[in-house]
Parts: sequence; structure tokens; C-alpha cells
Amino acid sequence: MLVLNGENSVMIEFSLCLETVFTSLPPPQRIARIADAGFTSVEFWHPEATWDGQAINPALPKNAAALQQVCSQNNITVGGFVLNAWDGLYGGRPVVAEDRERYLAQTRKMIEFARAVGCPTLATLSGTSAPGLTRAQMRTNLVAALGAATALAEKHGMLLVLEPLNTQVDHPGYFLHSTTEAVEIIREINSPNLKLLYDIYHMQIMEGNILATIEQHLDLIGHFHAAAVPGRGEIYQGELNFRGIVQRLEALGYRGRFGLEFFPGTGGHDEVLRATLAYLGGEEAGLTIGPAAVPSGVSRPAAPLRG
Repeated sequence: MLVLNGENSVMIEFSLCLETVFTSLPPPQRIARIADAGFTSVEFWHPEATWDGQAINPALPKNAAALQQVCSQNNITVGGFVLNAWDGLYGGRPVVAEDRERYLAQTRKMIEFARAVGCPTLATLSGTSAPGLTRAQMRTNLVAALGAATALAEKHGMLLVLEPLNTQVDHPGYFLHSTTEAVEIIREINSPNLKLLYDIYHMQIMEGNILATIEQHLDLIGHFHAAAVPGRGEIYQGELNFRGIVQRLEALGYRGRFGLEFFPGTGGHDEVLRATLAYLGGEEAGLTIGPAAVPSGVSRPAAPLRG
């Protein structure tokens, strides 16, 4: 349970993506600041690199021992990270048969990293579509690769969550861009160790109908991501009522993590993070609620390696 301001409480645990905040600091220091703002869980994109405010920087890899130490010192956990890149840079593209062994080797490597930092959940991505292959062929390849990766997850007690992304704004050419197809694939593989990562930001852009989709597929959802639409900024701005969405999830009995993957655009990051928790807990004092444009000078990637 996350207790907010001593009064309001929710059973859902909010997990903050460390990539998008305090970008001048190394990952361990970001985690300490996130914990100080009141969060009990963090997540990130790739162990191999870190977003530095301008780009995914391979000169800033994440060290498992350092992450585990700072988490222990600050009473915070790693809730999840991504095992392969959306475009295949890390771990290849599961939609391509020739990349399958590379993808499975990456899965094994990331499971070991996850175990080292005490992380129970790994997000996985389909990769971009491959010229020369039909959609049916790519889906067959994806199911085969995911089935094998899921078997590895079962062996080690890990949860894989498959994430559809938007192709209209952030990830042109990405293969898996609908909830329906992701759910069909998950049901075909039919394992409790493979579920859906429902990214509300991405699916609002592609589909809308957020609450109805959640209610229809809640049994298969293993994790959520959230950011404002449009602009991918603070969740108390934009066209979606995230407080209402979280309240509905509470009523439906969801007890997993709810990942916050937004790019702060106004104020200091400490202030924004505390304001986010206050908003989710029912407070509005001092917040600008509703649509907001992306402020000038804010660096938000058009297509980050993770998404």
C-alpha cells in the first residue's frame, strides 16, 4: 500500500521511470531522489545505457550491485525494466526468425540482471516490422520467440509483460501496435508468466477507449505505464483523468504496479514528483489540471530506444 499524506491510501504501487527525471545524475543518485520524493518503486529502460536528457547514452550503463545497494539503503525496489529495444538495437527483433537466438540470449542475460537487483518483471518488445516479411510471418516469428522466452521466465520465476507501442508519434514502424493483437498472442502462448503491459499513453494515441479496454483485459494485464496525452508530460495535465483511471483500477481489484513514464516539463523534478503523488492521492492544490502544451526547452525524445 502507498500511503499519501497520512490520510489517503491506494493499494496500487506507483513505480517511477528513472530515465526521465534528474537526468544530470547517475542512476543510483536518481533512485535516492525518487525515494526521497515518496516513491517505493522505480523502473528503467535498459541496463546497457541511460537517458541523459538528450539521448540514450551507452556511456552510462547501469550497475546491478550499485542499484541493489541504493535501493536497500532507501527502502525502494526495482519494479521492472525492458529486456530488448523497440527497434532491435538491444536483443534483436523477435519478429525476425534470424534474430531469435540473439533475443533469447538477451532474455537470459536480462533475467540474470533482474535477479541481481531483485526485479520481478521484464518488459519485452516486438521490434520493428521487417521488409520482405508478411504480417502473418512476423507474428508467427514473434509467437515462437516469445514462447521460448516465456519458458525461460517460467524457469526463473519471472514475469514477462508484452508491450504494444504507438506508431503515430513515437515509434514509426513498430510491429505490435494494438491491444487486441497483443492479447491474442498472449492467449496463444497461454502462460501465467506472460502478460500485457498496457501503456495508457501509447494506447490512447492508437485506440482510445481506455477504461473499457482495461476492464475487458484486466485478467491479462501485468503492468501499466502512464504519461499525459498529448506531450508525454505530467499525468495531471493532458486529456486523460489518471486519478479516475487509478480509482477504477482500485475498484476492479488491480493490485499490481502502475508505472509513471512521463517527462517533467515545469518546475523542479522533486516538486513534480511530490505533486504527482498528491494528485493521485486526491489533492489538487497548486496544480494545473488539464491540457498543457510541451514547454519550450524540454527534451522529450521523439523515439527513445525504450518507449
